[in-house]
Amino acid sequence: MKNDIIEKIESLPPLPNSVIELENFRRRPDKEPLELLKIIEQDPLIITTLLRVSNSAMFGFRSEVETPSRAVNLLGINFTISIALGSVVQDLIKSNLSAYSISTDDFLMTCNLASNIINNWVGEIDFGLKEELLLPAFLQETGKFIISELIQEQNKVDEFQNALKQKDKLLSEIEEEFTGFSCSRITANIFKHWNLSHNLIFTIGFVGNVEQCPEEYKRRVKILEVVKILTDIREPLGDDCIEKALNLATKYQLEIDPLVSAIDKIKAKIEEEE
Repeated sequence: MKNDIIEKIESLPPLPNSVIELENFRRRPDKEPLELLKIIEQDPLIITTLLRVSNSAMFGFRSEVETPSRAVNLLGINFTISIALGSVVQDLIKSNLSAYSISTDDFLMTCNLASNIINNWVGEIDFGLKEELLLPAFLQETGKFIISELIQEQNKVDEFQNALKQKDKLLSEIEEEFTGFSCSRITANIFKHWNLSHNLIFTIGFVGNVEQCPEEYKRRVKILEVVKILTDIREPLGDDCIEKALNLATKYQLEIDPLVSAIDKIKAKIEEEE
């Protein structure tokens, strides 16, 4: 299956101009909201996704977000870029997530949740680090589209879904058992194929393999690994996920109190909307 994964990645279409413009904009030190609006308004898919995410329960804004400009003002530039890039990347891969028994909307919400945890947790610790991690947190599970497609092509959906019921196993472990690669490594290779930034590729690619990670990326990778566990698509922010994530965060000597506070805050917002 490893060769099949490589072939899938190499056959992906090139990035559209909107993504290239967004990536160039993201790397600039001076970012103007109006310039970002000009870029995202070229793509109806980005606008639709941005407004849907803005109006999700996780944010709980007091009134409906009806315009892209208001969404940018409320979410911030880097959060908006994450959502914009994520929506286009997922559309480019042209696959579904039926092997995981979830919809693309479900997946989008877990990506949104991941960035939201970064925003609330890391934002309390280090603003610069938060800004760096919003995008990799949002995009780190992109490889699931490739995994799902291959599981379906190999007629292993039932076997895979039965394996997913093993809650004692991390989702990443199950994915690697079936494909030979971790989802993080597949995602990193997708972004390498598209010549996206080394920071994005390295930060995502070493999740789950922190021992081999270059020292300069280790803190980022540890944080993303904790977020990955919290946003397990089988039960995002479930009690079991929270327990495993807090244990790992403790092992990694990450800041626990802001993490607990972030989890409580996000769960409360979601519960208010239910």
